[in-house]
Formats: sequence, structure tokens, C-alpha cells
Amino acid sequence: MEVSRVRALRGPNLWSHHTSVEAIVACTPDEESIGALPGFETRLRGLFPEIWPLQPMGHDDTIPLAQVLEVAALALQAQAGCPVTFSRTTATLERGIYQVVVEYSEEDVGRLALELAEKLCTAARNDQPFDLEAALTQLRELDEDVRLGPSTGSIVHAAVARGIPFRRLTEGSLVQFGWGSRQRRIQAAEIDVTGAIAETIAQDKELTKKLLDAAGVPVPLGRAVRDPDDAWAAALEVGLPVVIKPKDGNQGKGVTVNVTTRAQLDAGFAAASEFRDDIMVEKYLPGHDYRLLVIGNKLVAAARRDPPHVVGDGRHSVRELVEIVNRDPRRGSGHGTALTKIRFDDIALASLAKQGFDAESVPDKGQRVTLRNNANLSTGGSATDVTDDVHPDVAARAIAAAHMVGLDICGVDLVCDSVHKPIEDQHGGIVEVNAAPGLRMHISPSFGKGRAVGEAIMDTLYAPGDDGRIPVVAVTGTNGKTTTVRVIAHLLAASGLRTGMTNTDGVYIQGRRIDSGDCSGPRSARNVLLHPDVDAAVFETARGGMLREGLAFDRCQVGVVTNIGAGDHLGLNYITTLEDLAVLKRIIVQNVAPNGMAVLNAADPIVAAMAENTRGDVTYFAQDSSLPLMQKHRAQGRRIVYVDNGDLVCAQGKGEERIALSEVPITRGGVVGFQVENVMAAVAATWAVGIAWDAVRAGLRTFVGESDNAPGRFNVFDYKGATVIADYGHNPDAIAALVNAVESMPAQRRSVVISGAGDRRDQDIREQTVILGKSFDDVLLYEDQCQRGRQEGEVVALLRQGLAGAPRTSHVEEIKGEFVAIDRALARLQPGDLSLILIDQVDEALAHIAKRVAEA
Repeated sequence: MEVSRVRALRGPNLWSHHTSVEAIVACTPDEESIGALPGFETRLRGLFPEIWPLQPMGHDDTIPLAQVLEVAALALQAQAGCPVTFSRTTATLERGIYQVVVEYSEEDVGRLALELAEKLCTAARNDQPFDLEAALTQLRELDEDVRLGPSTGSIVHAAVARGIPFRRLTEGSLVQFGWGSRQRRIQAAEIDVTGAIAETIAQDKELTKKLLDAAGVPVPLGRAVRDPDDAWAAALEVGLPVVIKPKDGNQGKGVTVNVTTRAQLDAGFAAASEFRDDIMVEKYLPGHDYRLLVIGNKLVAAARRDPPHVVGDGRHSVRELVEIVNRDPRRGSGHGTALTKIRFDDIALASLAKQGFDAESVPDKGQRVTLRNNANLSTGGSATDVTDDVHPDVAARAIAAAHMVGLDICGVDLVCDSVHKPIEDQHGGIVEVNAAPGLRMHISPSFGKGRAVGEAIMDTLYAPGDDGRIPVVAVTGTNGKTTTVRVIAHLLAASGLRTGMTNTDGVYIQGRRIDSGDCSGPRSARNVLLHPDVDAAVFETARGGMLREGLAFDRCQVGVVTNIGAGDHLGLNYITTLEDLAVLKRIIVQNVAPNGMAVLNAADPIVAAMAENTRGDVTYFAQDSSLPLMQKHRAQGRRIVYVDNGDLVCAQGKGEERIALSEVPITRGGVVGFQVENVMAAVAATWAVGIAWDAVRAGLRTFVGESDNAPGRFNVFDYKGATVIADYGHNPDAIAALVNAVESMPAQRRSVVISGAGDRRDQDIREQTVILGKSFDDVLLYEDQCQRGRQEGEVVALLRQGLAGAPRTSHVEEIKGEFVAIDRALARLQPGDLSLILIDQVDEALAHIAKRVAEA
């Protein structure tokens, strides 16, 4: 078995809505059925007893080894604790070649699971050992390393529950919610509007105490110190016992509490110095350690934090008791679990010594032994939820502390005997405020109920009912995608929306190109959704990107399918039939939002049938309104777009909006049929977005077919009294549409310049010149720069085969180089002639033609 071309599908894709790893798997003939491998399944289950059934109950199908790989990769992730459920194996037309798809929750974990599953299958195949526990440990550790921590994860989960899209911007905890101009960002539990000054104040514990004291919030006395002698002097000033800690610290690092002697203070100073140079001493406040979480103007959660400890049973030593506690599955080595393992280090040993114990002491049954004086969860402490017990005055003091520092999300550390009564009544105090506070003690406390803190943070970012989305229009199909995208973007911009657009020419933000080349894939679309100056986005969504990565978005407001026709790129990437192509293209239809709109070509039966696959509503478009499907749809009170007596008509029920095609320049008064269809699709899409009709009309009037608006899409030039048309048509359907348009334009003699894309089927390349040979007098064949896998001269030979027996063509030339071919065609033109130039290098070829026109 050979596994190749492993790629991550990071959005909705051909197989499912899940993020997945896809691989091409080649099986030898005897691996096409594990029934032909004696003892294989028995050995497999011996190595991995928990592996799931290899096929559904009640089935007795042939199981290839590729399917075992699929099941094993999914089951390994599930056993490691990953929330995955989807996988699939599909045979291709090539014998022994399979497409294996396995869901992942973290991409790196999914890839590793596939690698380990391959090793498992090989071990079972060859009767070799496989260390299952080591494999699961490897997956768990990687998952903990790469997945979001509990604090950030709780906010992301709250966003997902509200339908707010998110994207991790780094491998850490920097996350963007929403799209374009509606985006917000967090890093852990810190939001984008948190001020740098507020964060700086929170890090300076001495300054924080001064501000809180000025606000009337109780705080312990204390000051910064220079050295151990100064620290002892400060301790005597405020009165023993004291706390010694770094001036700027977190997670309880370097903190020593309840210091009563000079020796303890010197040791505490040394411990604090390991983390920071600036040290402070403050009055030790007896009582419990509480963390109060303030979000905005509310106290949303509170927890009592207890230092790491064990309780004696009269049988086990302290070391053994710690090991027993650390076996709790909720305890991990980092921050990815609800609790952290208790550290048995020098600080723990020193704490034991203060209580008269050492590591091998056996405490009496029920005796509590503390391993640390501070109660941070990161050092093994535990938390008990006390949110419902907080006195209103205590909550008010916590909110005042957060506001005084200037933090939107603030963890307030309070020491007092109880939160049931005001702080002042029990001589307690607020000892710290924290930016980006840890949330796990509130999400999943050791005792008590968890609090919806992630939801509270999302409510500060987005008002209830706001999903942070901008209108997204996705356009796919065989032909017309780029022009349709450009018209939609132009109409959205005409309505005042700052619009981002991707297509095969580049990425555009508010009409300015910021990237060039074929940008019809998900990477470019994601970049537009990242841009803060985008109010609406329009994406050309090509087949290649959907196959490579899936969609760049979880759902769109409008999904447009222009046509399928005879298809394009058939025979590539296991897309071999029109039905295969339709299944791929309808991905955007399947991922239209429930309140969105699918815009479908009613004149193309394959496209029209996609209506069954959308969760949203449907707008049909076709030039002929008498089609039964169009009539039925309108009778149901739903939207259709068609042409009537020179007008483009947008109808719903009895209501109509009419736009004269004479006012839509790119249709040349309605003569260019394929441009009429592109405009119908574009208008239907902007109607679905809710653009005002006046803006639509104004936008159509100002969108002309020159190369700056739609480069390579029926760009018309006048050259010495002849008409020159440049277009990027590159498949039989596009060629047929261009011929239909050209034949409506008068000409004494017609010529065409054409090459062929080498990554098409032979029959598709030949069919282009079969069509052209019926309508053009001169055909100039050129070989372009990129043959896309073909041998030199092979494409031109296929094009010439298509001209065999051409009824009209009388002159054929073969030319090396696109620009040479263009110059040759221009040189042969006489006034009144027409030349169709099918360009390959769009920008360069258009610039070349424009230069020749200017020189004429």
C-alpha cells in the first residue's frame, strides 16, 4: 500500500462540511480485499482492539486495505480524545487507486494519525509489532500542543454556537472572529480593544495598588524593595507576616506567602529573583484566595482557589499521595486540561518542611498536607465555584478595580475570609488585577458548576444576534465566472459597500489590485476576509481550489452557478464526468446560509437540479422565461431573472423590476448572449444581497467591457477600421458562445488566433477548432509558453486535427509565440474585418494589443 498526495481540506469540501485529511492510496491487487490476506484482520485487532468495525453492520462488502487505513486513522484520533466522526474511502476509475478522507479537529493531529494508521496497517500486514500506547500518547501530546487552550477554546466554542466564524491567526491563541470590517480579535482572554496602557498598569503591581487605593478599593500595604535587607525592612514596616513576590509576574511564579522569619524572607527573595529583578513586599492577608472575573461592567464568575494539597490516608507517603492525585485525568502537564498536575519540586519540599514533613512522611488519615502556599491552578491548585455567593459590595469593588486599571476583561485576586460579606468588614484586600486572566477555573472548576464565561466575552465583542459576517457571494461554473464576479463587485461598490474580490486575474480591495495571478482559490479568499476595509466580498470559486483545500468560508450569503455545459478540465483529479463536475461545483450551493440565496442557471439542467442541495432559497435565471421551471418558480412567489423585449426582468410573484439592456454596455444592447447571462446572474446575486435597484442600474451603466473592468472578457478594440476582440475563452462551451456573439457582428472576413490548454482532454482541444472552422476564414494556431504537461507541438497538432474538413476556414498558420501570432493577425486585417484573439497571458496580451492599437 502506498499513500501519496496527502492534503488538508480546511473548509467545506467535496466530501463533507468537516475539515479533513485527504490522501490518494494505491493498493496492490492482493490488497484490494483484506479477505485475500490470511489472518490480517485478526492481527489488526490484536494490535488495536478498539478499532471500529471495518464496514457497516449487515454488509459483506469487499474491504480494500485503503479502507482499513481510513478506519484506523479515524479510530486512533478518537481514542486519543479528538472529537472526530467522519471518514470515507472511494474507489477511483483506476484499479487499486482510492481516495481516503478522514476528519480532523487539528490538522497536524490528522496528518499524524494517517501516518500512524499506515504503520499500523503495515504491521498487521507483515505480522510485526505496533506500540499502540506510544502512538496514542504521541497523538494526545501533539493535540494538547496545537489545540487552543481552555480559555481561548471556551471563547471560540461560544462563537461557534452563535454562528460567528473564526480563524486562528497563529499557532498560539491569537484568533479572529467575523470577517472583513466586522472582524474582532482576541489573544487568550484579552480582546482587541484592551489598551496597552491598561495592560502595563496591571503588570506593575505597585502602581496597580496605588490606583486601587486611590479608588477606595482595599489593598494590602507594601512597596518595592532593592535587596534582602531592604525587603526585611519593608516587612517590618508593614508588619509580619508578609508576602514577597515579583513586581511583574503571573501564574504565581516566584510568590512566597505567610513569611514570618528573615530566613523565609531571604529564601522568598531568591525565589522571586529567578523570575524578575523587581521585587516587592506586602502585608500578608490571612484568608482564602479568590479570583473574581470581571467582563465589561459585570462580575460574571468567582472561584475560591485552594493551594495544591493532599489528604493523608494513613498508608501512603506524601510522594505517593501526590502521584495518586496526579493520576486524575483532569490533570495535565500544561494548561490544556481542567487542572494541572501538582509539582513535587524544591518549593513543595520546603513547604513540607515547614509543616514537619518530608517526601516519605505518611500523614494520618484525613490530615491535610499543603504542597505550596500560593493557590494558582498552574502550580497544581484547585478551584471551587462561588459565583452565587459573592456579596454585591464585593462585586462592586472588583468592578471598580477593573475599571480603575482600564481592563475590559479582568481577573481580580482577592484575599479574605469569605465573599459573603464586604471586604472592609473582614480586613481583606485585593492583591492583584490580571489582564488576559485564565478562564479554566471558571469553565470547569474542581468543585461546583462551570460558568459561561466564553459566552460573556463574545457578548462584549458582538451584540446578541450579530454574527460578525459580511455579505459573501461565491461564484462558480464552467464559463462566465470572472465576468460575473466583476459585475457583482462593481454593483456592490456602486451601492457604497467597500468590496473585496478574487478572480483569475488577482485580488482586489475597493477596486485596487493587491495581488495578481490566478487568485480563484481559498487562500486568496481568506486574505480578503482578513482585510479590515472590506464590507462585502465576491469570490470566483474555481474547481482547483475546492479540490485542494475546500472552501475558504463555512457558508456564504449567495452562491452562484453560471453553467456546467459540456464541462471543463474533465479527466483531471478524478473528475471524469459532468456528474462528477456538478457534485464538485455544487459545494457552494450546499453551503449557502439558511437565510441565503442560490442563484442557478435554469437553462442548464444540471445546474438547475442543484436547487435540491441548498439550505437557502433559489433564484433562477435564464433568457427564456417560458421554461416550465421558471414559470413554476415564479408561480410559487419566488425569484426569477429573464429577458423580455430588450429588458432584463427581475420578477417575484407579480412584482417586476426592468432594466433596459441598451443601458448595459457589456451586452452590446443585448446582442452578446453570454454577457447577458453573466449580467442576469450578477443582478440576481446583488438582489439577494439587498442592493437598491437605483444602485444596480447605475452600476450596470458604468460597467463597460474594456480591459480595465473585465480584462480578457470580450474586450473590443478598433484597429485601422477593423474590429479586434480579445477573450480568454478556453473550452468548447466558451468558444461556442464567442462564435455566437461574433456572428451577430458584421465583418467582411473573420480571423481567429488560438492556442489550447494542455491540461484538457484531446477531444476538448480538438472540439474548439471544430467549432471555429465553421465560422472563421483564417485560423492562426500558436503554441503558448506553458504546455501544461504536453510535448512541444502536441497541442497545435490537436488543434489542426479539429480543422480537418472545416467548412469555412481557408487559411491556417502555425506560429510560435502568442505575441507573434497577435502581430501576424493584426497585419492581415483590412478595414471591415474582424479578428477574435483567444489570449493566454491575459494582462501581457491585452497590453500588447493596446500598444499596437495606439501605434496604428
